[in-house]
Amino acid sequence: MRRLALPLTVLLVFAAPLAADAQDRPPPPSHGEMQPPAGPLPSPRAWKDLSPQDQDILKPLEHDWDGFKPEKQSRFLGKALQWRSLPSDRRAEIRDRIDHWQKMTPEERAQARANHEKFKELTPEQRQKLHDAFERFNHLSPTQRQAIEEKWRNQTPEQRHQWVDNLGPNDALPPPPPPPGGQPPPHGGYPPAPPPSAR
Repeated sequence: MRRLALPLTVLLVFAAPLAADAQDRPPPPSHGEMQPPAGPLPSPRAWKDLSPQDQDILKPLEHDWDGFKPEKQSRFLGKALQWRSLPSDRRAEIRDRIDHWQKMTPEERAQARANHEKFKELTPEQRQKLHDAFERFNHLSPTQRQAIEEKWRNQTPEQRHQWVDNLGPNDALPPPPPPPGGQPPPHGGYPPAPPPSAR
């Protein structure tokens, strides 16, 4: 397996969520739930004309909605149609992701897009390895998580890089600190992806 690159360490340091917040959350929607809708997209319309279900899941976009280009409204409405059939906890998670994205600076969005692209370049085995390490961390006791976080903070970037490169089947990966000036995104141990219609 090829080495996990240093950019991945940056991804983990700046883009992964705090595991303690995500401990009881379900995983984010699978890629199948985030695929473009089949067929024609819904017609764009004003916020006041959206269905209650669409307004619920797209709530973080309410203040900006009427200023979106028609194509962007249609893409979000297509996604909202797909998301209606998801369990309520999944819909809430999507709403949280959209809300977090809306609050990010342009620089943070650019970094999230770049990190998402780097994550997509990993092999499925590498992605699974990272996922498993985050999950193991999520299931540690608070004392154990604190000890791993402290160890991580006291390491040099090269030591952190080695830690990521040499993750074993029983190793846990600590969460990074929140991004400067903000709270980490709420998405359960996975690198963030831009909202589907914002890419």
